[in-house]
Amino acid sequence: MSPESASHRLRQRNRAFVIAGLGTALLIAIFLSPFASSDPDGLDRVAQDHKFDNKAAEDAPARKLPFYSVFEEYAVRGVPEQIATPIAGLIGTLATFGLAWGIGKLVVRNSGSPTDDSDYPNPPRE
Repeated sequence: MSPESASHRLRQRNRAFVIAGLGTALLIAIFLSPFASSDPDGLDRVAQDHKFDNKAAEDAPARKLPFYSVFEEYAVRGVPEQIATPIAGLIGTLATFGLAWGIGKLVVRNSGSPTDDSDYPNPPRE
């Protein structure tokens, strides 16, 4: 097997792994997010326990962000309640994946040639 063929197989295997992982994350975000607990999350619970949850800033910095008008807590504003959380999960998962993918591409580009196979052991010959 030629080194080019081994490199191609490795890229295909990595691509399949990434697609399977993204697909699994999207399925979880879309279909399981509606079943998440409605209890307060960690920071909200601490604020309630220590009784400073009602002291939030009137003009919170988060309200100035461009996407504040789109999202409310863990849901999308302006859509039916049944699909607001799954849509927010879909958007959040894709945004997180996009950021991780972009950072990964930058790191690989800055670390050297992405086609350099010297880091991989020689594949077994068939």
